Amino acid sequence: MSRVAATQMPLALDELRFDAWLLGAVLTLIGIGVVMVTSSSLVYSEQHMQGNAFYFVNRHLIYLLVALSAALVALQLDTRFWSSFGPYLLLAGILLLVVVMLVGREVNGARRWLLLGPVTVQASEIMKFCIITYLAGYLVRRSDELQTQIRGFMKPLVIIGLIVGLLLQQPDFGAAAVIVATCLAMLFLAGASLWQFIALSGLVTLVMGLIAVAEPYRFQRLISFVDPWADQFGSGYQLVQSLIAFGRGQWFGEGLGNSVQKLSYLPEAHTDFVMAVLAEELGFVGVALVLVLFAIIFVRAMKIGRRALLMEHYFAAYLAYGFGFWLSLQALINMGVASGALPTKGLTLPFVSYGGNSLIVTCVAAAILLRVDFESRQKEAALAKTRGGAHVTA
Repeated sequence: MSRVAATQMPLALDELRFDAWLLGAVLTLIGIGVVMVTSSSLVYSEQHMQGNAFYFVNRHLIYLLVALSAALVALQLDTRFWSSFGPYLLLAGILLLVVVMLVGREVNGARRWLLLGPVTVQASEIMKFCIITYLAGYLVRRSDELQTQIRGFMKPLVIIGLIVGLLLQQPDFGAAAVIVATCLAMLFLAGASLWQFIALSGLVTLVMGLIAVAEPYRFQRLISFVDPWADQFGSGYQLVQSLIAFGRGQWFGEGLGNSVQKLSYLPEAHTDFVMAVLAEELGFVGVALVLVLFAIIFVRAMKIGRRALLMEHYFAAYLAYGFGFWLSLQALINMGVASGALPTKGLTLPFVSYGGNSLIVTCVAAAILLRVDFESRQKEAALAKTRGGAHVTA
């Protein structure tokens, strides 16, 4: 039997006992994404895609079909599969970053995309998944070293530093920030000492701050973030239009499809700033709903991770923690950028924004979270049966 086949555990229909809250939140966000991508892209598509108003909608639906298919495959794989192939995934992710840096497609001064025939690959999205999977395995293999020696804490930082360096060459500061924050959270939850965590977090914050002001365009973004109205037709234009959308939305919004900002005022509103269109059309209620859904994903991911720890599935637990932090942190940054709470960064809103790479990778991550929960429930049931009905609570 092959290595991959040996790590597969097919799920029968009568065994599909997943976390209903997590699954419901993800599917609701995907549904919201389909609606908002449709609403925000129709006018832009008609103007820029030779009159084809449904260009981006059709592509989003194709991406969604691929994403759900990939998620179903991931749902069938035992978490030991990801543990075994974590180092290879990391190498593949780093190789992709190098290739993108050398021959990637440049758009608006950023070289982040690799063209493979009709398919466009964004290496930074794949790298988020790869580094979390690798680090979860490292935390299991080097658990004692991490908790007792400083070198156990520093070793993964070398790899993280390499990845951040490659991402900054694209440049993709937003992806680098998400990866660093997520990895630090995973190291802390795995048992790194508090003083190491605080010292390193302070150092990383300082370094990232210096990087943010080192490049003129990043420094200009910071200035525009502080007062976007000072240059509302220049560097602050996108944020000003997004703030106008939020302001128009008020409590209950202008109504689905009635956004004015998407009519060529807010550039490419179906991608990174889809939240602004949602806020304008659905108001505070719509924004609050999205926030609640991501809060549910974070809380359930943390509970799934804790249950896996109780079942001594350490790799699965760290994987769940990593995915939970990644998805919720990226969502917070995206919404913070759209609402003017954070400087502008090119990050998608998971499950909602238009973008095939993000949609596929995040759906696979959600499927793995469900798989971790399933395996923990199965082991919990087996232990309860062995102990004569004793129940281990999560």
